[in-house]
Amino acid sequence: AECDRVGDSRADYSHKHRRHGVNVQVVTDPAGRLLWISPALPGRTHDLTAARTHKIIRICERQGVPVLADRAYIGAGPWVTTPLRRPPHQELTPTQRTTNRALSAARAPVERGVARLKFWRIFRRARCSPNRLSSIAAAVLTLERQR
Repeated sequence: AECDRVGDSRADYSHKHRRHGVNVQVVTDPAGRLLWISPALPGRTHDLTAARTHKIIRICERQGVPVLADRAYIGAGPWVTTPLRRPPHQELTPTQRTTNRALSAARAPVERGVARLKFWRIFRRARCSPNRLSSIAAAVLTLERQR
């Protein structure tokens, strides 16, 4: 979620996106409905670090809920299913490509849920302190679940 920088803190600056913002993790059901939105972390926080900070993977494993994730979560553990990487100087086999396509198809409703969250203007360009985005995310989750 992009936001204006407040103060002299560089913690909210993401070099990947080249702007200030926060990292918000989302948990959805298989249909793409939002179940949980994490409190905001500084924008430079990696997705896997954020998931570990909020103990998302550990809770899902304990509850027996399988986790389908994107390539940012490679190395998260055996409970998390991520796409296969292309080996250095090689191509994926047809079976591996089919596996990646099947995983992408299973994750498509979840990505639509995330896109629905990004529909909220406050997450595209917040004109407030990054510290306030945690409470804003909780409010958005409440409004989304009422739909």
